[in-house]
Amino acid sequence: MLIMPTPATRDGYLPDEAIVALYFDRSEEAIAACQVKYGKTCHTIAYNILHSDEDAEECVSDTWLRAWNAIPPEKPARLGAWLSTVTRRLALTRYEKRTAAKRYGGMETSLDELSECVSAGSLTLADEVALSNAINSFLASLPTRTRMIFMRKYWYMDSIADIAKALGMTESAVKVSLHRTREKFRKHLDKEGITV
Repeated sequence: MLIMPTPATRDGYLPDEAIVALYFDRSEEAIAACQVKYGKTCHTIAYNILHSDEDAEECVSDTWLRAWNAIPPEKPARLGAWLSTVTRRLALTRYEKRTAAKRYGGMETSLDELSECVSAGSLTLADEVALSNAINSFLASLPTRTRMIFMRKYWYMDSIADIAKALGMTESAVKVSLHRTREKFRKHLDKEGITV
């Protein structure tokens, strides 16, 4: 039987649906396709948390292993977001283990800034769902550039300097934007009745 190759998209990458289908077929090509399409993004996420190429590479490899073990039965609707979340969780876990005895201020500063709005205390499942919905609605309400700044800082853990350079802004402008957005976020959570 002749198997026709799945056509790549215009950017040269396989569509997410085709990659997920490869996982369901238990084809190792799925991992290679993920590496080509999402390897750089996942490495950046892990590196920004761990500040080590070696640790970031291990997180990315662990991400591919998690994907292989989880798909199927999982069938991510947005593969890139799913892989990014897995990478981020793996990197944060590795970071916590690595810094149990010593502390690194870069990421903690970012998380401390957000803790003004959200406590990472023990949340019930209902609290987590409500918080997730509130965050999503808040992000959707932001202008694109403001959302990019906020996400780059608190999701991807980019430095102020990197954000400023990528978006053609001054570092001062990025700091002001983040401060104002955190204030709006706190008010948004209050309006939603979320006190965590």
